[in-house]
Amino acid sequence: MTMDTAPRAWHDWLTGSGIALMVASVLVAPMIDIFAKLATSTAPVAEITAGRFIVQTALMLPFAFLRGRLFSRSLTHAAFHLLRGVILTIGMIAFVLALKTMPVADAIAIFFVEPAILTLMSGIFLREHIGWQKIAACTMGFAGSLLVIQPSFAEFGLVSLLPVITAVTVATFILLTRMLAQVEDPWSMQFQSSFWALCTCIIILVLGEGSGSDIFDPVMPDIRTALYIAGVGVAATVSGILGAYAYRAAPASVLAPLQYLEIVSAAIAAYLVFGDFPDAVRWLGIVIIIASGVFIIFRGADKTPPGPETAI
Repeated sequence: MTMDTAPRAWHDWLTGSGIALMVASVLVAPMIDIFAKLATSTAPVAEITAGRFIVQTALMLPFAFLRGRLFSRSLTHAAFHLLRGVILTIGMIAFVLALKTMPVADAIAIFFVEPAILTLMSGIFLREHIGWQKIAACTMGFAGSLLVIQPSFAEFGLVSLLPVITAVTVATFILLTRMLAQVEDPWSMQFQSSFWALCTCIIILVLGEGSGSDIFDPVMPDIRTALYIAGVGVAATVSGILGAYAYRAAPASVLAPLQYLEIVSAAIAAYLVFGDFPDAVRWLGIVIIIASGVFIIFRGADKTPPGPETAI
């Protein structure tokens, strides 16, 4: 190997490693939702969400501690992290509540309209140039989501709109993340978002105690349910870390389209566990959503990689 080819070989190896890590991440990611759906039969939604953030906070703690920064020293930044945690909690509760009723693949497919929502929000709030091509791609993505939502709405009613709420909250979360990413350590940001989300969940559960709500009233889970909830947190953390290291190894333009493999892996996992599989109309909508999202990514509308912060 000559000196001219060595850097190229190293670059190719890093890119290949990044692709392998991202594929592993999207293969693990559906297990977050599989475990969450299994847990919803006996545990309230907010408790499942809290369990996820307990595990994530505990697993992220040593990484943030070793890097020497657990919390922001700026009160303004701390307020932003608190807001990120609250928004993340709302989105996750909405999505787990959707999973309680809807098939996993349907919920994930509807959620993946998020890049289109993020693109439009970036144009409105960050004054980023969008252009007619990106607007057309966003419109196509929303049309694809309707192909998934329409039959789901007929079956499940307003619940089928909950993944859209999650998509909006995650897009908002990413916008806030962009504002902090240039001055904050990424591991500290991940720890703080999990920590404040956990605090939000605890407040919700305390207020919901005794209400009888299957969303907010905490219960003592049995061993199987506790393992399911722990599985949600472990899968979210592992998928997030794999994604983070993938983006350190390879360009976002190469890796970002691979996130859509999660829809396919989720459909397969949900079929194996629950026997659910999207019909032809839903698959058409899924293909349209994927096509619009990939186009938006290649046009550079979303410059924030969808790593551990955005995993659902």
